[in-house]
Amino acid sequence: MTITASRTLPYLMLAVGFVVFSAAFAGQGPAEAYDVDWLQLGMGLFGGLALFLGGLDVLSEGLKMAAGNTLRTVLKKLTVNRFMGATTGAFVTAVLNSSSVTTVLVVGFVTAGVMTLAQSVGVIMGANIGSTMTAQLLAFNLSAYSLIPVAIGFFMTFASKSDRPKYFGMMIMGLGLVFYGMGLMSEGMKPLRSYEPFLDILASMENPLLGILAGAVFTGLVQSSAATVGIAIAMASEGLLALPAGIALALGANIGTCVTALLAALGKPTEAVRAAAVHILFNIAGVVIWLPFLTYLAEIAMDISPVATGLEGRAKLAAEVPRQIANANTMFNVINTLLFIGFTTWFARLAERLVPERAPAKDVIIEPEFLDEAALEAPSIALENARREIERAGIITLEMMEALRDAHQKKNKQQLDEVARRDDEVDILESAVMAYLGQIRQRMLTEDEGATQQALVGAMMNIESVADVIETDMVGLVKAYLEGEYEVSTEETREMVQGLFEAVRRSIELVVKAVGQSDQRAAQEVLLLKDDVRDYADRFFERHARRLHVDDPKYLQRVRLMMTFIEQLRHMYTLTKRIAKTQLPPEVAREEA
Repeated sequence: MTITASRTLPYLMLAVGFVVFSAAFAGQGPAEAYDVDWLQLGMGLFGGLALFLGGLDVLSEGLKMAAGNTLRTVLKKLTVNRFMGATTGAFVTAVLNSSSVTTVLVVGFVTAGVMTLAQSVGVIMGANIGSTMTAQLLAFNLSAYSLIPVAIGFFMTFASKSDRPKYFGMMIMGLGLVFYGMGLMSEGMKPLRSYEPFLDILASMENPLLGILAGAVFTGLVQSSAATVGIAIAMASEGLLALPAGIALALGANIGTCVTALLAALGKPTEAVRAAAVHILFNIAGVVIWLPFLTYLAEIAMDISPVATGLEGRAKLAAEVPRQIANANTMFNVINTLLFIGFTTWFARLAERLVPERAPAKDVIIEPEFLDEAALEAPSIALENARREIERAGIITLEMMEALRDAHQKKNKQQLDEVARRDDEVDILESAVMAYLGQIRQRMLTEDEGATQQALVGAMMNIESVADVIETDMVGLVKAYLEGEYEVSTEETREMVQGLFEAVRRSIELVVKAVGQSDQRAAQEVLLLKDDVRDYADRFFERHARRLHVDDPKYLQRVRLMMTFIEQLRHMYTLTKRIAKTQLPPEVAREEA
């Protein structure tokens, strides 16, 4: 899983410092007897781990930005059954180098009703397989050549004028940093090969329970299973770690990574918590089932891994064990997925029982449903979440418009008060969406994502403005009309007012669809309504301008109210046109202006 340095640095220092200094002060006899330079060792471990995690982050960012919405579309369309879901989850996670991003995608689909929770279980299982690809790469031990991709990626990123080469440069540079960090950690740990207290600690890790506990705790602290497996492989490449201990640490990492899912789900919608519950249940159940069979897992890993001929002792371990750990980790997750893939419905039902639907807060006017902060790690997904929340605000605005018409027809002043109160709901959602879009803007965005973010800001602001017009102007005008007990003088006037009102109501309905579903045709239809709106308004003003000489105060007051009403409807349509243009390609929006 990708992480940010600012969030994890204190944990990294605590965890690595604990390992180093536990080794330094464990056992008997003075440390000097082992001739270990702890400063150099600490710098190798701290610096190597920092570069490793930073490289993972750069690699993941480059992958996400290069992929854009492609992987999101793949995940959405290729999860028709549990087997395809698992395969797709593995592929997407391997490409994104982050099971957390895959889980965020899945939660978004479940929340939106695009995917059932049972379907999401298969994807989450597959994500565990995809996350083992990092360990497979690390086992190649290419640290001696790691600065080559760092240099190539750097120049691609900073010298290229177009976006796509920059993203590929980030991927290449991130991969080089990962291997370079691995090399530093491996080099830094060389003095420990003769330090007996540390070797005793590693020997104790061969006890499965201790190894699993250590792997789970470390992964929970740094929130990166790749870091735990990477350190295990680095130690194994120096002949410090035997295969049983490496497997135990890898299994512990599978449990520890659940901490990230759990933390990400805290305070989130019910679907997010259930997805995290599925992740936790699956990983813990897999480890528990394998506990009696770890010896067999180690034997299979040795059988399918290459053998280093001509080497003996620690040199042979250093050559063979890294790949064996990576293969055991992959087999563990693949076999678990095959074992549990038939029970996806059972996992979903169990998660639903453990995490019941939350009752809405009674004292809260409204809360956002789709603004998941975990999705900020994948800006394209976060933008879709914002889009869904804006659609929700638009639906409330449309309901206000329809309720306004019903209140007028039924002459119900209390219903008008309820229409005005609903504007508070739109205001709350607007504030939350704008803050969320601001957080997205702080991330590294592609050119398309930046344009989408700006378009959504404009859409939200204008939808809120439409709701404000209904609350502050339209409700008051209808109230004044009802209190004056005015009646429309002719059927022709009634048709003009109703026709204009319906055209504006239709424009709101269309922009809600245009924003919520990225529907450009709906946005185009809004712009095509301009002739109807202009025709109704012009006919009304022309008809009543000729009759302003009538010496009837009540008639003149009614006309003024109706003219103001018509003018406000035109203003609302202008706002919906602005929204529609934000959802169209610039060249089309200019043509339709």
